[in-house]
Amino acid sequence: MSTEQIPVFRRGYRLQWEETQNCHVILYPEGMAKLNGPAAEILQLVDGKRSIAGIIDELNQRYPDAGGVDNDVVAFFPRVVQQKWILLREPE
Repeated sequence: MSTEQIPVFRRGYRLQWEETQNCHVILYPEGMAKLNGPAAEILQLVDGKRSIAGIIDELNQRYPDAGGVDNDVVAFFPRVVQQKWILLREPE
């Protein structure tokens, strides 16, 4: 995985706020997965245009007192790729 890759939701998968769960969820054909706050923050920035590095930059700007989110975001994407929620595309 490279931080220059661009994450995109797989076809049939989407992020949305679920009022009854009081959290963001990933909806997919087989069901739903509840997300914690940090996962939702990261996935809200997945727009099919922004690279992983761009997501890291945005989160570091939003949360300057966090001391850097780089390692957490880099560790997050292999897990969601393994879950088959996200695909990683090479930049054009």
